[in-house]
Amino acid sequence: MGTADVEAVWRIESARIVATLTRFTGDFGLAEDSAQEAVAEALVSWPHASPTNPAGWLMATARRRAIDAIRRRAALQDRYALLAADPPVDQEVDLDRIDDDVLALMFVSCHPVLSREARVALTLRVVGGLSSEEIARAFLVPVPTVQARITRAKRAIAAAGVPFELPPVDERRDRLGGVLSVLYAIFTEGSTATSGDRLLRPDVAYEAIRLARTLTALLPDEPEAHGLLALCELTAARFPARTDPDGTPILLEDQDRRLWDLAAIRRGLAALAKASRHGLGPYGLQATIAATHASAPSVEETNWARIVVLYEALGRIAPSPVVELNRAVAVAMASGPVPALAIVDALIAANRLPGSPLVPTVRGELLTRLGRRAEARAELESAARLCANQRERSVLLGKAAALD
Repeated sequence: MGTADVEAVWRIESARIVATLTRFTGDFGLAEDSAQEAVAEALVSWPHASPTNPAGWLMATARRRAIDAIRRRAALQDRYALLAADPPVDQEVDLDRIDDDVLALMFVSCHPVLSREARVALTLRVVGGLSSEEIARAFLVPVPTVQARITRAKRAIAAAGVPFELPPVDERRDRLGGVLSVLYAIFTEGSTATSGDRLLRPDVAYEAIRLARTLTALLPDEPEAHGLLALCELTAARFPARTDPDGTPILLEDQDRRLWDLAAIRRGLAALAKASRHGLGPYGLQATIAATHASAPSVEETNWARIVVLYEALGRIAPSPVVELNRAVAVAMASGPVPALAIVDALIAANRLPGSPLVPTVRGELLTRLGRRAEARAELESAARLCANQRERSVLLGKAAALD
């Protein structure tokens, strides 16, 4: 087995291994470090002697590493006694409680004591199994920055005495919102990169989808988990049509919808059906909007009036300036640019979304439709200056130049 095989097994099994070790040792940082040491050993030994049960080998090796660390600390003797009953390398991994373990790992990685950046990095590292290098590459930050975030996160969890356990049932729903928001942040970065020279980072987006699928499997009765999965699947379905072969963005009205991933649309609609059983929350409503786009043969034939109503409902249960800006876009398509411009100008008057390229982008589009070309050009140029993604900036500058 080569490096690719080790990485594949690790990506699949890492969450289970770290979660199980954390339950046994009671030490989140020790569990993650021991698991990483097992992977390093696998990279050396597997090419020469492949184990018959790779997951069991990683688990057994990581357990031994944890025992060694505990011995060195000369502490936790009672836990050492529990760990010392080391199973044979090729013994099947004990799956008892593993679902709860992985779910607890998600809740710990997304604990409120951590910053958003730390939650994202830690979730990708210990639940997703990504290396620091992969996370740094995905978010265009230096590797030491990612490593520092992960180290600080583990220390913060230890200092706060965060227990490795599922939150009580009455707290779980509130904490679930934090887990969902982290997965959504990961997916959003993959679907529209905030900076760099690529519009899409599909590997990041698909990792978020994989984690969302894991979450729905662990919490099958949580509608918003299914809602987030539906939103991600339906949005990712458009990826094949969103850029041309050289990576240039293709606007929605110009996309070849025959390229949309029908299998992803079917999966998204199935997840949305599960989310809809007990009423739709914020992610479910956004998924319903994405489903409306997915079912339309063209921009012109899209049910924009329905999308306006859905954004109004979303604004009532999860108000935000981005929701209001998206409602303005839908209003423009349903009723024309004049009422939409009033919504955007109200956002500006309230100083909402300051410094974001989104507001001048939408305002520039609306002014273009109204024939106010000089004002539109100024807005689009302003949006380009604020945009850190090179591909999006080029599109904005191209639109501005066309108004000369």
